[in-house]
Amino acid sequence: MRSASPQTTRGAAAMRLMALIACVSLLGAGAAGCSTTQEKAEVQKAKAEHILKAQAARKKAKNRHKAAHKHQHSHADGPKTGHQGRKSAHRQSEGEEG
Repeated sequence: MRSASPQTTRGAAAMRLMALIACVSLLGAGAAGCSTTQEKAEVQKAKAEHILKAQAARKKAKNRHKAAHKHQHSHADGPKTGHQGRKSAHRQSEGEEG
């Protein structure tokens, strides 16, 4: 029986060590990539919130503008019919007959 030569054992150990270093570096790069992705997500979320706030502010201003220019009348004035108190032709003819 022959035992493995010291050089072969060192070569195998070196290969294992290199494989371990490669795995650790890949894991480290993956973890760094996740933090970058999280940062990008936070930036995107901040942009989205800013856009939504700006839209809400524009809508609020538009509604205020519309409310300021809306014609106001009380219900005590009665309905706005468009004839402004004039009788219709039909009613005038009824009044003359009766």
